[in-house]
Amino acid sequence: MLEIPHFTYDYKKEFKEHIINDFIECYAECKTPNPCIECNKYMKFGLMYEKAKELGCKFIATGHYAKTEYSKKYKRWVLKKSSAGNKDQSYVLWSIPKEIIEHIIFPLADFKSKEEIRKIARENNLKVANKPDSEDICFIPDGNYKKFLENNSNIKPKVGNIVNTKGEILGTHTGLYNYTIGQRKGLKISYKVPLFVLGFNKDKNQVIVGEEKELYKTEIMVKEINLLLMDEIKEEIEVDVKTRYSAKAAKAVIIQEDNKIKVKFKEPQKAITPGQSAVFYIGDIVLGGGKIE
Repeated sequence: MLEIPHFTYDYKKEFKEHIINDFIECYAECKTPNPCIECNKYMKFGLMYEKAKELGCKFIATGHYAKTEYSKKYKRWVLKKSSAGNKDQSYVLWSIPKEIIEHIIFPLADFKSKEEIRKIARENNLKVANKPDSEDICFIPDGNYKKFLENNSNIKPKVGNIVNTKGEILGTHTGLYNYTIGQRKGLKISYKVPLFVLGFNKDKNQVIVGEEKELYKTEIMVKEINLLLMDEIKEEIEVDVKTRYSAKAAKAVIIQEDNKIKVKFKEPQKAITPGQSAVFYIGDIVLGGGKIE
């Protein structure tokens, strides 16, 4: 429609290898993945950028709500939050290579809402103007990730025990992948106080439950780190940390320990989930991030 050269490349094999297989592996290890982060790392800002360079392009552009700019303070190009508030997507971009930030353009950086974008699309008679927002994982369009796992992996329903932190059996479950940390509904346990999923014992095929107060943590370790603002963290830094895309940022202090980062929160945080990402901000700038152990 825009009458510009358009090329389509087949990367199904790479997508399965880096995104779908990682998604399955995470659930097999009782972790909760965020496939968008792997896709940004390997596909959009990995393979697509490499292909763009082959074609002689100096920049790539995506529709993420995020911002790039040169920081005189840090003497480098930085990734920042966009103007989109709750729609900001800088959280899912922490894993991109820092070397390519200066080669990325985010045209939606300064728009505050999707409706502004739709208006431009309607004015230009673009077919996608009224396309519904996509909330589901792209390779699971019906949103049923449990069925996807059962149909595409060795993960199948397997009955086991639901236990408390003392090891007392309180009920049974239908497979560890059917539960998430912080979950309250669907446990089918009658107990004197409300119970929540605290974690899993994979070896014993157990779902571990406890009271709401047991869901809170003051410290976590983060692995597979990618620092965008500096090459290493040599001393403690005060930052804001997001532990889920939809979570509110929390004040914390971080320090690097070998190839991991220790996060110490100012206030205890609820239902922190292994496999999800912890993303560190200084103001609106993304310092970096990693996977929660």
